[in-house]
Amino acid sequence: MSLISMPFVDSGLDTTLHIVAAIVMITTLAAMAIGFWKIHELPINKAHKEEHHQIGLITALTWIGFLWHWVWVLAVFVAFVDGEKALRRLRDIWHEDKEPEQTKTQGKEANNA
Repeated sequence: MSLISMPFVDSGLDTTLHIVAAIVMITTLAAMAIGFWKIHELPINKAHKEEHHQIGLITALTWIGFLWHWVWVLAVFVAFVDGEKALRRLRDIWHEDKEPEQTKTQGKEANNA
């Protein structure tokens, strides 16, 4: 056996190694595709789980996200952030500053009467 010769060439073991390598490669590609699909479907699954009001929008954004990936990020944002709760919280924060002024004016009117 010389240093230049290839081991396992023209033997049954050579064919077996090629078959094993092909199986490993196909399995790896399939696992990557399934993983990509599961991550890509994350916004739709979250919307269905939370019974989101915008399921149709999230589904459309997720499918468009296959072509333009920034749209998928928008779908994730819409799915994970409840817009109604966020708007209510902003409204409450906005009105928190006005409530003390109203109680002060009501207190002055009560003292004047």
